[in-house]
Amino acid sequence: MPEGDTVWQAARRLHGALAGKVLTRSDLRVPKYATADLTGRRVLDVTPRGKHLLTRVEGGLTLHSHLRMDGSWKVYAPGQRWTGGPTHQIRAILGTPDRTAVGYRLPVLELLRTTDEDRAVGHLGPDLLGPDWDPGHALTNLLTDPDRPLGQALLDQRNLAGIGNVYKSELCFLLGITPWLPTGALPTDQAARMVALAKKLLEANRDRPVRSTTGRRGQDLFVYGRARRPCLRCGTPIRVADQGDGSRERPTYWCPTCQPGPAPAPGSPQAHRARPSNRPSRPRPTN
Repeated sequence: MPEGDTVWQAARRLHGALAGKVLTRSDLRVPKYATADLTGRRVLDVTPRGKHLLTRVEGGLTLHSHLRMDGSWKVYAPGQRWTGGPTHQIRAILGTPDRTAVGYRLPVLELLRTTDEDRAVGHLGPDLLGPDWDPGHALTNLLTDPDRPLGQALLDQRNLAGIGNVYKSELCFLLGITPWLPTGALPTDQAARMVALAKKLLEANRDRPVRSTTGRRGQDLFVYGRARRPCLRCGTPIRVADQGDGSRERPTYWCPTCQPGPAPAPGSPQAHRARPSNRPSRPRPTN
């Protein structure tokens, strides 16, 4: 699932391509909105909210989309070949005279009144990259359930919006704690540091083509995706195991030496037998 910085970049690309322009093409390929037509309406803005995208158009309408695991928005110039996937995976097309935005594999796509946006995103906590960011509110949310494992609390967008599985693992490594630590066992000052660090990391990466938490070229992440490879700090093989977030199990990476504390035992049902990955980090899409 994309992190908040990736969605922020997608919103910026869409805003740059569509905002202030009148739509000359509109095609929403989901049954409920198959007859909806936005042509002739001016796009007002495209705004990210956590991991959600809100495309607002004249007439008080908002096209709400969420990328989840596989969705993407691509922007093309006239005559440019569309490369986001096969035609049957296209869920939305928004076109102007000089740009066309194409939404592929969008699991969430709905047209709603702009005044009803809270119905789609009102449940979200403070947005790490949004104007509503409130670190105190985010901290209070995180610590509300003291028995909840920290990794689950970080992924819960009702607490703070924008953290995904990558940042969950990286934040816990940087603070030297495991994602299975109960939030109530985390000292308040350390929890506050985590909230501030999450904000810092997402802001630092929202303009980068390749996400980095290490500052090292070619070694962009400390633990995420590095199962069985040596820790960049101590050389201990990185471990990976499943951790739930309330909706599904997600692979979670940590260093058992740098991050002492509760964690699944090797060979437990949650543990992965993942092979190490030697693939370099891929640039994030620019179109």
